[in-house]
Amino acid sequence: MFSRRNFLRVGGLTLSSFGFAGLGLASPKKETKSKLANMVGDVKPLDPGDFVARQVKAQRLMAEQKLDAIFLEGGSDLRYFTNVRWGLSERLFGVLLRAKGEPVWVCPSFELDRAQERIPKGMDVRTWHEHESPFALVADAVSQQGRKHFRLGVGPRVRSFAQFGLHEAMQAVHMVSASPVTEGCRGIKDAKELVFMDLANRITKLAYQEAFAGLHEGMTTTELVDAIRQAHLDMGVEGGGWPLFGPNAAYPHGTSIKRDLHQGDGVLVDGGCSVEGYRSDVTRTVVLGKPSDRQRQVWDVVRKAQLAAHAAVKPGVTCQDIDAAARKITDDSGFGPDYKLFSHRVGHGIGMDGHEHPYLVRGNTLKLKPGMTFSNEPGIYILGEIGVRIEDCFVVTEDGAKFLGGMESTAIDHPFGA
Repeated sequence: MFSRRNFLRVGGLTLSSFGFAGLGLASPKKETKSKLANMVGDVKPLDPGDFVARQVKAQRLMAEQKLDAIFLEGGSDLRYFTNVRWGLSERLFGVLLRAKGEPVWVCPSFELDRAQERIPKGMDVRTWHEHESPFALVADAVSQQGRKHFRLGVGPRVRSFAQFGLHEAMQAVHMVSASPVTEGCRGIKDAKELVFMDLANRITKLAYQEAFAGLHEGMTTTELVDAIRQAHLDMGVEGGGWPLFGPNAAYPHGTSIKRDLHQGDGVLVDGGCSVEGYRSDVTRTVVLGKPSDRQRQVWDVVRKAQLAAHAAVKPGVTCQDIDAAARKITDDSGFGPDYKLFSHRVGHGIGMDGHEHPYLVRGNTLKLKPGMTFSNEPGIYILGEIGVRIEDCFVVTEDGAKFLGGMESTAIDHPFGA
């Protein structure tokens, strides 16, 4: 068994070290010649002890923040700390994680049987009927703590109606954001989480590789979407990619303008999948046919910017420094100044959510720590002409960074390595 510290010291994501031998991950060249096969059949999910450890860490951070409890409702925070998946509706369902003591769950009465299929046995589950206030149940659980001055952290993804309801029911309670606890836990990935993310990124890259082999004149974006989705399904996950053809790629998040694929068009695809709830995020830009000198020029600058950002990653370096490293390349190459053509930040945090705290952007002075995971995705967008983005996710190690999923681009016509 590897600890997170040992995993990060290895300096590489060797899947065989984590029980992934035999999953067909050894040779990209062999994979491209064979039919895609299920790659997640042998993946081991997190166990109950993992979620207990997360709650213990949350309690430690609550103590540091002088919080008595935090409240979470359905969503990725709830799943992260409790392994309970619950959809959002107008009826409040959530958990009060306490700095001392066991969690207290709040559940609509008619949903109790369904909830008990998900909540660990023996938990304190308090129910409310349709005419009753769920916020009063939370207030009652807080009052039972016996503290005169109670500080409650509210999860950053808790919706406004719930926050207002909690505030009205507990006006004497000091309510603050629970972000230092939730993000303090989720921002640092352990070895198991990194294996999930490494595999998810690998799968998405293989799906793109498979789908790109079928690019042809007249292809529609819908046809490419379907090919990428099917390739993910063949490997045992739900995932996808969203393509832009030719000058449409100059819109970083797409356009309503329809365009089928023509010879010489650039093809920009951004997408991902999840393994055990952990996301991938990958973008590749290729060309149907022979790339022009202009396409190669822009692509090469974007790749240099990605490599410059990657080289700047080290523990203790600030998030904004990574963005600056990439932007210096685009500026110095004549594609500036600043946000003119490279119009977005260089990256975002990623984990159970495709975009999550923290962000690699100017003004963010948060220092990087081993185990943090981000996208690295510089781009150049020239309206009416061309759009290029290259995106790979990475993990901060003890002495630098490692891309997740391998298969890095080396040239516009080698999007998954030579």
